[in-house]
Amino acid sequence: MADPAHPASQGFDPAAAARMVAAFGHNGALGARFVAHGEDWSELALDYRADLIGDEASGVLASGPIIALMDMATSIAVWIRRGAFKPQATLDLRIDYLRAATPGRTVIGHGECYRLTRRVAFVRGMAHDGDPDDPIAHVAGTFMMTDEA
Repeated sequence: MADPAHPASQGFDPAAAARMVAAFGHNGALGARFVAHGEDWSELALDYRADLIGDEASGVLASGPIIALMDMATSIAVWIRRGAFKPQATLDLRIDYLRAATPGRTVIGHGECYRLTRRVAFVRGMAHDGDPDDPIAHVAGTFMMTDEA
């Protein structure tokens, strides 16, 4: 029996949702993949690739793929919290870069939906390349529900 307090028990599958959104557009081009999830969070991975490098001399990933990774990780966290894949729009996603990603390493994006109202979801998260205690970036943002909830 579905428990309304636990969205995952309502039939929403975060891994399937991640595969679906990663099948097209910029998420498909980036190749972000699902790693794990909890009741209000998701983690995705972005493997290091030469075509994602922003600075050829240093081999550091461009910021755009990391921003897209974090937008997707926090989006999935909202769907997990809502218990369904429903329309939403990113209103604001602030990213504070703390350091460059280490060349050659996979970047992990952890997104959490920490508050959900009828029309707005509040998210936060961080990206790291192997050590969560040494993050690449922190994010905070809001999503607006665009369905008739």
